[in-house]
Amino acid sequence: MIQEKSIKAVEYFLDSAKKSFTSYINSIDIASCSKAAELILASQAAGGRLHVTGIGKPGHVATYAASLLSSTGNPATFLHGTEAVHGSCGQLVAGDVVIAISNSGETAELKATVNAIHMNGCKVIAVTGNPESWLSRNSECTLLAGVSEEGGPLNRAPRNSVNAEMLILQALSVMLQVEKDWNPEKYVRCHPGGKLGERGLA
Repeated sequence: MIQEKSIKAVEYFLDSAKKSFTSYINSIDIASCSKAAELILASQAAGGRLHVTGIGKPGHVATYAASLLSSTGNPATFLHGTEAVHGSCGQLVAGDVVIAISNSGETAELKATVNAIHMNGCKVIAVTGNPESWLSRNSECTLLAGVSEEGGPLNRAPRNSVNAEMLILQALSVMLQVEKDWNPEKYVRCHPGGKLGERGLA
């Protein structure tokens, strides 16, 4: 039988997530989204490409973001956060844009990756909870994804911060989708399978 303290911990987390989510939504700077979108669109207009990277849990957010962006009119690839400095930066071409995700913005592995990204002539968009972080200072644009707490029993494992990172990247994808005039015909072409594909142009 599940312990009472486990149930209390879940209740605490859900309350924390609700408060963090509401507070974060109210603090989102749409102007920063616009700047990020402009960087991406300018790169694409010049033949550049879009990549998304992160270390640990943000790395999983990066794979989702790359998939979401790709399915809504802005092809993006996942750049492995540590493999990048072991050859995967070969997928980069000067002029590309890389979205780099890190809650602290101070992760040693990501610093090495960002340095390699810049060395390959690419621009960086930071997604971080710390506007004063190394990552933010070494990026052309910062999308803040800050929360006051993670909400779990230890307040360490990424939970609320992951929600914030996903939300700001979803917002960016909405802006880019509209800028690309991504209509039902184009969406179905990229997503012919599953229930979404079955809906066709409806």
